[in-house]
Amino acid sequence: MAKSKKKYYVVWQGVNPGIYNSWAECQLQIKGFPAAKYKSYPSLAEAKAAYGESYSQHIGGNAKKNTISKIDLEGILEKNSIAVDAACSGNPGLVEYQGVDTFTKDRIFYGGPFKQGTNNLGEFLALTHALAYAKKTGQDDLVIYSDSRTAMSWVRNKKIKTLLKKTPENEPIFSMVNRALIWLHNHSFENKIIKWETKSWGEIPADFGRK
Repeated sequence: MAKSKKKYYVVWQGVNPGIYNSWAECQLQIKGFPAAKYKSYPSLAEAKAAYGESYSQHIGGNAKKNTISKIDLEGILEKNSIAVDAACSGNPGLVEYQGVDTFTKDRIFYGGPFKQGTNNLGEFLALTHALAYAKKTGQDDLVIYSDSRTAMSWVRNKKIKTLLKKTPENEPIFSMVNRALIWLHNHSFENKIIKWETKSWGEIPADFGRK
């Protein structure tokens, strides 16, 4: 089994702001903390540099690139494209998703947060939201990147497979999922959905940096 890469976590706003060496330590600082602000980095040097700056400088279109260079990706990625991703704190847990411009990382849409959901449900909602956005704006040629094979399969089959049980607390996310399924059954689309190759390209631009 391949060894996972080490990550460092910056907590700007949490129980005890600072830099942490593991996701477990980071979770202790953010779980249940209102409007917690945090993000992961591949090196301690980058984490220290980020902690010396404001959180706003490291999210959305302002986020600094720490993966494969833009020059290298320009020859690989589609110009007219968006990337989607989801984040879930816990399993199940608080879920949110977003779609961003693949190159500028400017946020195009955002959904959540939803209580007691799963990352797969969030990925599915993000991908369906992107398709609805493309349809609404008349962009049949808009390419959508997703790093979730599960979400891509659910969209392709217009059906979800989840073990998550419905409860009053997670009713909002299931309601959104049902709306997404109805949309898929009532609309056709020509947009290409391409798997984001994380191992070769780095984290998807829409990544929340919370893994």
